[in-house]
Amino acid sequence: MVINDVEDKAWGLQAVSLETEKHLVTSQTSPQLLQQKLLCAIQRQLAQHQEQEITVDQVDGSSERQLLHLFNLYDAKTQLHCLCEAALEGIILHNCEIILDANGNLAKITGYEVRELIGKRVLELVVLKLQNLFRKNIFSGYEKPYEVIVVRKDSSTFPVELESKIISSQEQPMQMVAVRDITEHKQAQEALQIRENGRGRRKQSQTLVQLAMSKTFQQGNLNAALREITETAAQTLLVKRVGVWLYNEDRSKIECIDLYDMCTQEHTSGMSLLKASYPTYFQALEEECNIAVYDIKNDIRTQELSKSHLSVLGITSLLDVPIWLGERLVGVVCYEHVGDFRQWTLQEENFADSIADFVTLAIEASEQKTVHEALRQSEAQFRAIFERSSIGIALIDMKAQIVDNNPALCEILGYSQEELYGQSFTDYIVIQRGDLELYKQLVSEIRVDTEKSTKVGFQVSELLPRGDTKGDGKQLVANRIEMKRRCLHKDGNLVWTHISVSVIPGTNGEPELFLAMIEDITERKQTELKLRTSQEAAEAGSRAKSEFLATMSHELRTPLNAIMGLSQLLQQEMVGSLNDKQQEYISCIYSSGEHLLALINDILDLSKVEAGKEDLLLLPVSVPELCNYAILTVSDRASEKGLQLTCEVDPEADICIADERRIKQMLLNLLTNAIKFTPVGHVSLVVKKVAEGMTFTVLDTGIGIDSSQFQFLFEPFKQLDSQLNRQYEGTGLGLALTRKLARLHGGDVTVTSALGEGSQFTLFLPNSTPSEDDGGSERGGD
Repeated sequence: MVINDVEDKAWGLQAVSLETEKHLVTSQTSPQLLQQKLLCAIQRQLAQHQEQEITVDQVDGSSERQLLHLFNLYDAKTQLHCLCEAALEGIILHNCEIILDANGNLAKITGYEVRELIGKRVLELVVLKLQNLFRKNIFSGYEKPYEVIVVRKDSSTFPVELESKIISSQEQPMQMVAVRDITEHKQAQEALQIRENGRGRRKQSQTLVQLAMSKTFQQGNLNAALREITETAAQTLLVKRVGVWLYNEDRSKIECIDLYDMCTQEHTSGMSLLKASYPTYFQALEEECNIAVYDIKNDIRTQELSKSHLSVLGITSLLDVPIWLGERLVGVVCYEHVGDFRQWTLQEENFADSIADFVTLAIEASEQKTVHEALRQSEAQFRAIFERSSIGIALIDMKAQIVDNNPALCEILGYSQEELYGQSFTDYIVIQRGDLELYKQLVSEIRVDTEKSTKVGFQVSELLPRGDTKGDGKQLVANRIEMKRRCLHKDGNLVWTHISVSVIPGTNGEPELFLAMIEDITERKQTELKLRTSQEAAEAGSRAKSEFLATMSHELRTPLNAIMGLSQLLQQEMVGSLNDKQQEYISCIYSSGEHLLALINDILDLSKVEAGKEDLLLLPVSVPELCNYAILTVSDRASEKGLQLTCEVDPEADICIADERRIKQMLLNLLTNAIKFTPVGHVSLVVKKVAEGMTFTVLDTGIGIDSSQFQFLFEPFKQLDSQLNRQYEGTGLGLALTRKLARLHGGDVTVTSALGEGSQFTLFLPNSTPSEDDGGSERGGD
């Protein structure tokens, strides 16, 4: 063996003249390869020297054992070499993928010389795509036969069957690989496969024709169609189990709709596989065209399913074909093979694809049947509503001719359906100016909405109201016309109706029909006229009452002031002294007059507010001063009853905008009312600043109010029951006047209470009153 740094022709010639077996270049030789080459050369030289130089005569007694060992070693190597050469297969002896020796058959089938094979890496004889498989089997000690493709010296390829065996050696471990050329076997197998494929193709074609001609698909029965599909698919491909699995609504799992077992000839369903439990399988299902698995245990796509599902059922090989509905993956057709591993052919995969297409057709047929059934039911319901509706309904074409109408419309107009058919709808309606423009606008809106719906997904029903017209009863709202029109009856009378007209678009989105809903409102109109007349009369009476009360209040106040003034003079004894009895009578006259004057003032104020004659002087009012005034005014009354009177004002509640006299009047009414109906306990005034304004809350621990009586609280001249009338004096004007004054300010008075647990009245005044929004400081009543 000659080793040189570079490849040189002169060195090569010189090496040949020296009868060297190998000429190596260090730049092209790895340390491992060099070691193997040297080891192989040494072994050959050792064998030659042992054969030529060692004889029995030269061996003395001390080296007898060594001689015997050398002869045995030489004999074993010779026998091994003879066996390799006598073998019908190609034989490779290698260590760590480096060929140590090879026989003539291997050289013959690969086109190399034996000396060219020694030192080569075994992987160089195998095509690139199968080298990983070869390396895996070598290192794992796999000893069963398997097939690979071998590359000849001339770069041509041929199929071989490899079978390896580990050989123990005292010098170094080796592995022997038997290489069998199976080209003829493969050709015979392919020829047989072609014949079998021809028969299988005819059978598959017959199955597909049978399914295509089946009436089950036309009936739209999904379960029956799937049962037929799974049975014929299993019988054609000779697969033990064929199942159809579909995704659920949220696509979190696939559910078995039908699973046919060819051995038991039974159909089952109901099983499911969660996507979260088998993510790799579901990912492969969504990304790959088909999942054709030879060995489910070693295929990464099905390893998740193997332990919990497939292996339990004895399944060894699997073919899964996705089911597509348009661009959406809806499920999978699963072929489960039991027994020896099965290599799925392209022809079988194509047939399985066709079966998946039939499943898609079955699903579409079932959905169409469901849609048609729903449409039929919808049409039946519409016809029932159309015929039995108490409202007149008419279908009108774009030329305004009636194409259909219901019995209710015939009753409204006095004509039969035959008489109305084909007539112009406008002949029976009293048309007003602007109606034609509304119809045109309605039709144009439908066209615009159809374009929007097509382009950006808007719906016709999403349109906002267009608003009312100038009081003529016409309105375009949500793609329909609402109007009140008089219709001409067959007997010549005019019938008041409420008409709603909308547009029904055709399949192309263009307006096709008008839908007119006609309701007879003649009685309603007559009732409205009566109510309007009654309302006007009531309003006139109310105004007259208010004016009368206001006038009478003024008339009563003048003599009452005189009575009170003279009574006060008599109390002061300015015209002479009075005895005790006279003093008692004069005090009674004065207090009665004072009470009567307060009543007259309340009546006058209430009448002015109701008559719209009350004017507010809105100015900034100090809230603390206002509260102090109200508390001081009612403190004597509270003390007389032994009640605790408190006031709590929010620091932020500094100024409010109100009529000072009226807000004092409202607070005094609420506090006086609370003290009146609180036998024991306390009365509180709490003022808070809120985002929209300010609240004045009067709380008490009095008798409380039943919630059923709230509706009567703010009605004038009314107390809640006769017992209160007897026990507590008053006319019930205070709360009514307080609420009206609060609403005149733009606020309100509310109440929360429970019987026996006290009451809470809240006066709310807004930050800005209606008069402020209009820019004025005074506001008239409405």
